[in-house]
Amino acid sequence: MKLSYDASTDSLYIHLVDRPGTDSDEVSDGVVLDYDAAGHLVGIDVQHASKIADIDQLIVEAMPVRHLQAA
Repeated sequence: MKLSYDASTDSLYIHLVDRPGTDSDEVSDGVVLDYDAAGHLVGIDVQHASKIADIDQLIVEAMPVRHLQAA
């Protein structure tokens, strides 16, 4: 899983898996779910992220992390 934030568009993308999305569904104003060809959720796009989420901190809690990488 990877988090990507674009300050120029104030959008946060949560990559759940490393597969391309082929379909999407806006489930709430500014929140878009992306699905692969089989209909599995692959990512979440949060537009206007700084107004919706506390993007100044990230807390990882009880995750079975085998690899941690900071960009």
